[in-house]
Amino acid sequence: MGRVIAVANQKGGVAKTTTVASLGAAFVLRGLRVLLIDLDPQSSLTFSLGIDPDVVEYSISDVVRGEVDLSMARLRTSEGMDLVPSTIDLLAAEAMLLPAPQREFVVRRGLEEVLSTYDVILLDCSPSLGLLTLNALAAADEVIVPLQCEMLSHRGVGQLLDTVADVHRLLNPRLRVRGLLPTMYDKRSTHARAVLGDVKRRYRVPVLSPIPRSVKFAEAPSVGTSIIATSPSSSGARAYFRIADSLLRAWRFGGRKVAPTRPSRGAHSMHNPPPGEAGAL
Repeated sequence: MGRVIAVANQKGGVAKTTTVASLGAAFVLRGLRVLLIDLDPQSSLTFSLGIDPDVVEYSISDVVRGEVDLSMARLRTSEGMDLVPSTIDLLAAEAMLLPAPQREFVVRRGLEEVLSTYDVILLDCSPSLGLLTLNALAAADEVIVPLQCEMLSHRGVGQLLDTVADVHRLLNPRLRVRGLLPTMYDKRSTHARAVLGDVKRRYRVPVLSPIPRSVKFAEAPSVGTSIIATSPSSSGARAYFRIADSLLRAWRFGGRKVAPTRPSRGAHSMHNPPPGEAGAL
């Protein structure tokens, strides 16, 4: 049974897409069967992995509208992950869901047919707390929250954790917070170190190892791959390998899971290919 991980933050520009692509590629190189789903109408993950959203036959919007099964929308990327791409049509598909019954469970139902096919399924959420993000949280076993190490960047984290807690209570009791993931971290910056310290004190959830700031992250999408493929020995790639390996250790050896809680109110508020053979978790 595949483990479903939502990568979410309602703020844009915090490396959600980079995290999904990099962890996906790292998991593949660790021998896992990996599916990525682009749940952002901006299609950043789709573009980043070298796929033109304007020419795909099916996308996640077709799945959301109930026109095709999720398995029909899969594409194989050059790094060995499968991807369900996104297009701008996802905006209209989300609007169509608003009056629908059980509207928060469309993605979960779509995943049911492929859960046994993959070891890890990563959901790249849109930068909002809208219906698509709720669908991702309702479908996920865990959520990772990337945040940039700047004071304004993490102001919305408390609101997201409130939403995760509500989803856990009302829609998905399986949902756990795997951790906050500091990104674009410059250890030489006093401000970045102060923000990281503040995040660790403020929120009652784990904080994962920071991902360093690196120009290599910006270069990778230009060739349609993750940093794992373009610069595997870079500090950024090594950081994502460490995160991937820490997740695998936690999953295999019963690492601590943290149920969502309210944040502290302290001082500041290729079409349809079969997945590659790989060992299961």
